[in-house]
Amino acid sequence: MAQFFEVHPDNPQLRLLKQAAQILHKGGLAAIPTDSSYALVCHLDDKAAAEQLRRVRGVDDRHHLTLLCRDLSELASYAMVDNRQYRLLKHATPGAYTFILPATKEVPRRLSHPSRRTIGLRVPDCRVTQALLEELGQPLLATTLIPPGEDEPLNEASEIRARFEHQLQAIVCIGACPREPTTVVDLTGPEPELVRSGRGDPAVLGL
Repeated sequence: MAQFFEVHPDNPQLRLLKQAAQILHKGGLAAIPTDSSYALVCHLDDKAAAEQLRRVRGVDDRHHLTLLCRDLSELASYAMVDNRQYRLLKHATPGAYTFILPATKEVPRRLSHPSRRTIGLRVPDCRVTQALLEELGQPLLATTLIPPGEDEPLNEASEIRARFEHQLQAIVCIGACPREPTTVVDLTGPEPELVRSGRGDPAVLGL
């Protein structure tokens, strides 16, 4: 049964986020708000939690998972970034963009793409997400909360609770989030490639 935390979107109660962070530290799976939609998240280093995240989301190991990072300095620990890529990242973060980048050795192999050795990373522009990441002290492994067999992400915590409370250990609620996933940009090639157009404006990146 998931613990339900109602958090103020602009002034989140740190005691509630501390409790949510403790659940994640112990291997729990949580639904949290972001600047695009609600996301499923778990501890980066917990293999069992990552496998449960994939099961709940209904995806296999070829589906790119994303690391939610606090800032670009944290992102650099998990992705190899050259000067050109860094300028693009700095221009678009924080924001509703996910960037596919070459993974560093800091990223467990089971979490990166099995054939490409890449990882999705992003810096969300959401006070609650940022406060939770600060409390946790490291990135979160994440995927957009789209139920298996459906196309649209869930954006109401009450609906997430009704459908997933027996599969999650925590739900952080701020009310409705946007019902639009991030814009995904692949930065592994010679030029940025738009993989999915979403909430982030591709024109900001010249795409």
